Amino acid sequence: MKIKATENGPYLIEVTEAKIIRGGKEEMLSQKTIALCRCGQSSNKPFCDGTHRKCEFKGEVVEIEVK
Repeated sequence: MKIKATENGPYLIEVTEAKIIRGGKEEMLSQKTIALCRCGQSSNKPFCDGTHRKCEFKGEVVEIEVK
């Protein structure tokens, strides 16, 4: 798994398989890259909806590789 904090944007998490559990219901995610909100302003938390551009969020690039 690899996690990247993009410049002025979301956390991108590269996965082989993932599921989300909301309100007791499980849903498999089809995408292999998940964008998680880093600015705290998304209306679809924990996922990024692009609001970081509107609020002019600033953050540096950081990569974490999990083995």
